[in-house]
Amino acid sequence: MNKKVNIIGCGLAGAEAAYQLAKRGILVDVFEMKPTKFSPAHESENFAEIVCSNSFKSADLATASGCLKAEMKLFDSLILKCAEETSVPAGTALAVDRNKFSELVTKRIRELVGVTIHTEEVTKLDLSIPTIVATGPLTSDALAEELCKILGEDNLHFYDASAPIIDSETLDKSKTFTAGRYGKGESDYINCPMNKEEYYTFVEELVGAERVELHEFEKKEIFEGCMPVEVMAARGKDTLRFGTLRPVGLKLNDGTRPFAVVQLRKESNTSSLYNIVGFQTNLKFSEQKRVFSMIPALKNADFVKYGVMHRNSYICSPKYLNADFSVRDKENLYIAGQLSGVEGYMESTASGMTAGIFLANKILGKSLAFLPKTTIMGAIANYLVSANEDNFQPMNANFGILPELDVKIKDKSLKKKAYSERAIESIKNYKENSNGI
Repeated sequence: MNKKVNIIGCGLAGAEAAYQLAKRGILVDVFEMKPTKFSPAHESENFAEIVCSNSFKSADLATASGCLKAEMKLFDSLILKCAEETSVPAGTALAVDRNKFSELVTKRIRELVGVTIHTEEVTKLDLSIPTIVATGPLTSDALAEELCKILGEDNLHFYDASAPIIDSETLDKSKTFTAGRYGKGESDYINCPMNKEEYYTFVEELVGAERVELHEFEKKEIFEGCMPVEVMAARGKDTLRFGTLRPVGLKLNDGTRPFAVVQLRKESNTSSLYNIVGFQTNLKFSEQKRVFSMIPALKNADFVKYGVMHRNSYICSPKYLNADFSVRDKENLYIAGQLSGVEGYMESTASGMTAGIFLANKILGKSLAFLPKTTIMGAIANYLVSANEDNFQPMNANFGILPELDVKIKDKSLKKKAYSERAIESIKNYKENSNGI
């Protein structure tokens, strides 16, 4: 092949995309600004540097993260192979020796035939050449500005302050009611009332809960756009009751007004996922589970995504992306990794894999159907293109984004296993029916 692809960034998504393209005979120019320039959170010269946890989450097939890994293995994921070769004991989770892992990924990428590495910062994109941008949550200011110009945006979401997302099927429905405020409009919200004692106990625990320590480069600006719920609560015990949790205009089934109300808003049009309105937070994940479960309706709720508050550049993907991670109306531009709106190590890797596979087949003149929505990979891509633009939040792997099973299964563990079995079978069928994938 005499056609080339530019990949900007060689983190997890960029490295995986390079591998998927190269193995299909496509020439690849990889542009990685390290070691010429480092982001505020990076210090290693190697590719696919892991700066946070060294865990890639569970490998158990009864979990969404385990199912995702099984799907990726069927597509011959380089990152997954490197992770398994450098793994350390972590129970059912796949955890890695972070230094050995990034060293191995770097070695494998440099060994790829047809891949040329350029150690320089890219500030302008040449879209006459097919390009995958996978520069991650700390995309340089210059490249972010370039993307804004291309997309027609004023800025990217540089500071991510998102609320937790729960599976509505795990709510205690006896402690909820649906109603529009003042009886107006559709009942788009699930309302979770709290009495006086429940509310004040909740506020006390919320204010005293442990928070995540921010990086120095985040502290100056992180709270300017969106105040964490725990910070608002600390301003006075009734602050939330006259703000995020205000009960005005809502009535219980007996006609009385609740003392306080937590509202849940649907996360997408095709799933049972709901976010907790106004609950952007910087609490540790374990504290979110403990404190937010004190809300009566959420006592046994499954949190499919915890709230986060950190620097995180990403596009509003439902506004711009197709399910192969290509940008609408920009034939040669693909955006993968956390910049695309996925969240998590393996999810970022899977997005790079998808972009690489689809772009390679496009160059080779082969047409592919989008990945099945019954798979974790396909469901994440579908979420990115179909989520509500006004309230878009990055998403990680979870069973809540999958279509319902044809048969109702009450047992949670059996239901999760059934989701995984269906997903893996869907990937196998997809591969069998896709020529040359």
